[in-house]
Amino acid sequence: MNILITPNAFKNSLDATAVAKAIGEGLQQSKLQCVIEYFPIGDGGDGTAALIIQKQNGNIVHAEVHDALGRKINTAYGLIDNDKTAVIELADASGIKLLKTNELDPLQATTFGTGELIQHALDKNVSRIILCIGGSATVDGGAGMLQALGLKFLDDKEKEIKIIPQDLPLLNSIDVAGFDKRILACELVVLCDVENTLLGDNGAAKIFGPQKGATNDDIIKLEAALIAFNAITLKQTGIDMPAIKHGGAAGGVAAGLSAYCNAKLVNGIEYFLSITGFEKALQKADIVVTGEGKIDAQTLRGKGPYGVAEKAKEKNIPVIGVAGIVPLENNKALQEYFDVLLSINNEAADITTAMQHTTVNLIRTGTIIGNLLAVSQKSRTE
Repeated sequence: MNILITPNAFKNSLDATAVAKAIGEGLQQSKLQCVIEYFPIGDGGDGTAALIIQKQNGNIVHAEVHDALGRKINTAYGLIDNDKTAVIELADASGIKLLKTNELDPLQATTFGTGELIQHALDKNVSRIILCIGGSATVDGGAGMLQALGLKFLDDKEKEIKIIPQDLPLLNSIDVAGFDKRILACELVVLCDVENTLLGDNGAAKIFGPQKGATNDDIIKLEAALIAFNAITLKQTGIDMPAIKHGGAAGGVAAGLSAYCNAKLVNGIEYFLSITGFEKALQKADIVVTGEGKIDAQTLRGKGPYGVAEKAKEKNIPVIGVAGIVPLENNKALQEYFDVLLSINNEAADITTAMQHTTVNLIRTGTIIGNLLAVSQKSRTE
């Protein structure tokens, strides 16, 4: 039996490669005779760029940039396609993982450092940039990134606004004279794992602000900042950013890059599976095992396991989904794509405790899957 193990990361716990290896270890401890292939995935979330670079045998480029709070850090990105395509992880410059819990402050945090990485890649004469935007510490609508690329955000006295997004409500005009036009000649592909728009109840500030440390008062201020940014953008470019699908991703980064850089916003998992040759790996599979931290109705809105399951179902390959949390009640929509959904947790535990045992729980679940498949295999041959 050929088993393709192709999970997403378990957020804030294990990366996709570690998840795949743990499931595989469990399968190897089971009674099932099988051949395992590992194909960890990313849907634009934290860690996606590293997987693309690895799959494409890319080169690593080191750069000094600023983190979300303006401190100098050393980070890196990748070059693939004979160094013509840069693969950049926003989280490696402007990510929440780079900040301590008590440092989270989305009114002060910006994506400026990611803009510096883009400039660094442009200096390498790339013709395409793939930007993975999950894991950001920011809700700046991409303004910090655009600032690094030469845009100037001015108040009514034509003084440059320095603190973004806190002072964006003062925005009166955007000076584009110094904009690095090389980005417009470069294909910019932004991998998105959510469909949220920029503003409103389903927007960047309200939905993603709290996980980046925003209080209720902060959310009101962040929404005001994004409204001001959009008002001037609409006035100067005719582009209404809240109308952009995926625009709220990564605190509105997707909307800002779409409006000013002609960025192509794509479903992250679809693009990832295409560029990494997933179809070839799928051809040999008898069963697919996928998963992430939580599988529920939201998974069907373009998350990694859904993308995998959709491809597998096109070839009538059974899919087993594993997660820390799965629905208690049957969900017909999920059942169309996942033949079996398994929670890796054996007993009730708080989220912190459960996450500490993710590896052990994945190994145990892998063993259970293997033993069940072995029993099924044996019953069919008798």
